[in-house]
Amino acid sequence: MKNIPEVKLGIIAVSRGGFSLSLAQGRREAVVAAYTKKGREVYECPVIVENEEQMLEAVERVKAAGCNALTVYLGNFGPETPETLIARYFDGPVMYVAAEEETTEQLDDGNRRGDAYCGMLNASYNLALRNLKAYIPEDPCCSPEEIADRMEEFLPVARAIIGLRKLKIITFGPRPSDFMACNAPIKQLHNIGVEIEENSELDLWLAYVAHENDRRIPEVIKEIEEELGENNSVPKIVPKLAQFELTLLDWSKEHKGAREYVVFANKCWPSFKKQFGFAPCYINGRLAAKGMPVSCEVDVYGALSEYIASCLSEDAVSLIDINNTVPSDMYKEHIEGTYPYGYKEVFMGFHCGNAPVCKMAKYNLTSQKVRVKGPAYDYLVSISGGALDGDYAASDMTLFRLQCTADGKLRSYVAQGEILPVECHSYGSIGVYAVPEMGRFYRHVLIERNYPHHAAVAFGHYGKEVVDVFRYLGVEEIMFNQPKELPYPTENPFIWAKNRM
Repeated sequence: MKNIPEVKLGIIAVSRGGFSLSLAQGRREAVVAAYTKKGREVYECPVIVENEEQMLEAVERVKAAGCNALTVYLGNFGPETPETLIARYFDGPVMYVAAEEETTEQLDDGNRRGDAYCGMLNASYNLALRNLKAYIPEDPCCSPEEIADRMEEFLPVARAIIGLRKLKIITFGPRPSDFMACNAPIKQLHNIGVEIEENSELDLWLAYVAHENDRRIPEVIKEIEEELGENNSVPKIVPKLAQFELTLLDWSKEHKGAREYVVFANKCWPSFKKQFGFAPCYINGRLAAKGMPVSCEVDVYGALSEYIASCLSEDAVSLIDINNTVPSDMYKEHIEGTYPYGYKEVFMGFHCGNAPVCKMAKYNLTSQKVRVKGPAYDYLVSISGGALDGDYAASDMTLFRLQCTADGKLRSYVAQGEILPVECHSYGSIGVYAVPEMGRFYRHVLIERNYPHHAAVAFGHYGKEVVDVFRYLGVEEIMFNQPKELPYPTENPFIWAKNRM
């Protein structure tokens, strides 16, 4: 299943009248050679843009070549209007970079000094003047080899932007009443190009019942049994899980409409288990491993964040509760002195059982642990099969969220850290997560800025890429876990100074 885009990159060189075309051409060829040496492919547009007519021709050529992302390369100063109009006429993410000067000897040659350092300033100004979005890397004026590096760094960002422009979020059911924190004003989804389709749980139930005798169920059962092996305490529930997975996959195909990619934000309690007879957690994780995240508790912006993580990492992702502190005895016995994290820098990331199997150190498909005693307990356990219990495997990780506030504003956070190989001695999908300065980040970002408890997890360090995507989308507030040397705006200066001592 391919639920994230493939990026085909093109490159267009631009040249300002009065500058040598051969300079832009030679420098473009050097960039393409450096990029190709990395084992990457790029369509090299033969048209060098000096005016608007050539701009239109160049854009048509890269489109005809199937390019969905573009590098605009200032081989010299560059023509301000035509070069920035490329971003308007090309339907895809665009990166602007520029050439550095090569040798001292060429500076006295009117045909060999490019002045692209100056030209990038004008390109940036003109993009803003026209309200055009573009990606400009941290160091945009470089050697051909460094430009090739920037192009490679641009690929995951471009993949995420393309994916979001063609994404539909499908929901089933309203949020549980106790989860108002996962509010989801949809205006900002449309502002960033994402569509949403909202359905009732009854729609999902009817679709599920219609799949009862689906001839593909045995094949999915076999796949699940092979994935779990002996780690399955509720084998009788597997046919229902297979039926449910096919229900969601078919719904995604039949309802994506004009969109190419789909994620789900589904209600999973309290009535779900009673009606369906199982918990959907394991299937949520299976689909996340296939590139189609399914968020818990109808968390629309959680699903959106998970999809961004999928595009950036091209890997399985997850959604966790930033859930509970690590017990002090566990910290002292297994973390202190072994890992470079203080007690306030670790926490437990948890959900009821939605982790992808491929990201678990140990796991078992079982019933959700329910906090109920008395005569209803056995019944609730019997309908709660479908949760994946176990510990996340040790891994680098990036924790982030893109969120729309109740008053319709986009804000975001991102933090990098790792999952520690510490046994959790608990239930659900759970792990010990470590983030430098987590305690301060928790208080002065997550609490102070009113974020919900859910966070998307990418397994690896993708903080740079997350920030680049958010900036491209126009998210003005991007907060991160600041080092101890840097106070948060809301941090008490006297407490901050004391903690630094």
